[in-house]
Amino acid sequence: MTGTEPQPYLDLVDWRRRVGDLYRISGPGTLARFREARNALFRTHPQSPIEPEERASFQGLRYFDPDPAYRVTAHVEPGDGTELVIDTGGEDGAVRYRRVGRMVFTLDGQECALTVLSLVQYAGGLFVPFRDLTSGHETYGGGRYLFDTAKDTDGLVLEIEPSSTDVVIDFNFAYNASCAYSPRWACPLAPPENHLKVPVRAGELSYKS
Repeated sequence: MTGTEPQPYLDLVDWRRRVGDLYRISGPGTLARFREARNALFRTHPQSPIEPEERASFQGLRYFDPDPAYRVTAHVEPGDGTELVIDTGGEDGAVRYRRVGRMVFTLDGQECALTVLSLVQYAGGLFVPFRDLTSGHETYGGGRYLFDTAKDTDGLVLEIEPSSTDVVIDFNFAYNASCAYSPRWACPLAPPENHLKVPVRAGELSYKS
């Protein structure tokens, strides 16, 4: 019987905790401090998606300049409850979600909508991946994530008031999936219904220009 080395699993727990801590930063200069701390984490942590041989020369992630126009109010409509299966193309295979809502909002004068997905397998976390007109040019071709509550990446992104179906979302915190940095990773990417027909010039740029 072959044993399993526990260290990578412990490191992964620590990574997720530290990522969650980033989304609880508060006070003056929150976005700048968030980005600085995220760079440090990506540079030094053993579970960083940056390739180990690239970490010593890692100069930081690339971002659009902060823009308050991309912090918007969205109305959440009920989802139809249908299931969506996203194939990651990796060892984990397909990930099953349920359509639990639809966020409707305005960007650049255009009405936009993103389906809110809930994990079927575990935790019931809410997940919103998206693509936009910058994808494949200024940003990663597979799209970006707005938030993933199962990964604790929603604290600065999603503002909720109890008993209200209006929320505030902030695209300045939009981030790349791990597969944007290395082919070692396989990630669920945005389904066609979450392809926005506007450019979202906020949040994270492609890893390498």
